Amino acid sequence: MREQPIVISEPDARVLRGLLMARSAPSRDHEHLEELRLELERAQVVEPGQISPNVVTMHKLVRILDLSSGKQQELTLVSPAEADVGARRISVLAPLGTALLGYREGDEVEWLMPGGIRRLRIEAVQSIGTAAAPLVAAGAH
Repeated sequence: MREQPIVISEPDARVLRGLLMARSAPSRDHEHLEELRLELERAQVVEPGQISPNVVTMHKLVRILDLSSGKQQELTLVSPAEADVGARRISVLAPLGTALLGYREGDEVEWLMPGGIRRLRIEAVQSIGTAAAPLVAAGAH
């Protein structure tokens, strides 16, 4: 768990709480979902207009760098129903989605994933539809 509370929009918090309530039955993801619940409990919930454009929220395009492998990846955090790995839409309930939620461009993230601990840096965050070029073409931060 991170030391600083995440900043999350009120609509995203409402969606996430609903998703967590719907998945309250024990499952193989129970421990991970419990971490997300704890993050939400201590989150600073604000109106959407109060969130900085460089904060990772649902429906933003994010470019991350794996600090171990050097591999870059672009993805968008979405609800489980919208998730499509082939289209790089990752569920906010997946370990990677939860790990990125609330962090800012330039932050380094360390999170326990199914394959072990991953260290990532958020290279860029962009609202979908706000730029003509993909994030990969953007300069490194």
